[in-house]
Amino acid sequence: MRFDQVWFRYARRAEWALRTVNATVEPGATVVVLGRNGAGKSTLLQLAAGVLRPHRGAVRDRPRTVGWVPERFPADQPFTAGQYLRRMAALRGLRGTAEIEHWVERLGLGEHRHTRLAGLSKGTAQKVGLAQALLVPPGLLVLDEPWEGLDSVARTLIPQIVAEVTAAGGAVLVSDHRGEITGLPEAIRWTVAAGAVHTGGPAESDADEVVVEVAVRRADADDTVARLRAEGHQVLGVRDPERPQADSTDRPPATAPNRTPNPAGAPNVAGTPDAAGVPKPTGR
Repeated sequence: MRFDQVWFRYARRAEWALRTVNATVEPGATVVVLGRNGAGKSTLLQLAAGVLRPHRGAVRDRPRTVGWVPERFPADQPFTAGQYLRRMAALRGLRGTAEIEHWVERLGLGEHRHTRLAGLSKGTAQKVGLAQALLVPPGLLVLDEPWEGLDSVARTLIPQIVAEVTAAGGAVLVSDHRGEITGLPEAIRWTVAAGAVHTGGPAESDADEVVVEVAVRRADADDTVARLRAEGHQVLGVRDPERPQADSTDRPPATAPNRTPNPAGAPNVAGTPDAAGVPKPTGR
């Protein structure tokens, strides 16, 4: 799939969110999209998935089957989790429930199949969004901050699922500000900044990184961690200096900046059906 001189903005007289994007996603590749909040990561991912269309240029050779998981699952819909997945399966042309049951079991959704979407926690709703994207093996899987709201067990599944998709020849684009990319083998890094997309090599290959230790008031810790992550930094840990340490080799909290390097055909994108079963756009 190729971004061919892609430009995009949200209104006619608005600033360009992305300009002159030229990038290629090879089959079997994992591309991790990095950048500060508001840099255009989600815009780039929605263009890749076909949720948005470029104002100039084109996204070419998009795989026929695209799995799309927005950062925030649109839960304001009149379905239970089970009903939603059945409708999404029907939109994908699936018959029977074997694929649904596979992902319900794997993602631990069994006890929530009769819960209305609006009643699900953020993490459980995110699992439903992930399940619908995987009902049919995707040629392109697009994940916008897929770890948000997930418990630790579910988070470990993401790298496994990504590896399975790429092993089958599919490509994966995933945005990440949590530093979870270490679990994605051979990931390629793209960095979005100032409306441009800079492509790089394997995410683990860049040694131009330092660890900065910071200390803040206990009452400000949560806000500080959230702000650092929103700015694109990786929070390695949080330590309370008044709590005894079991191991003298334990390191204090630190932040590390993310590594920053100097419509051809309509895709089969899983959207969000309305009450009549007609998909409506998702994403930010």
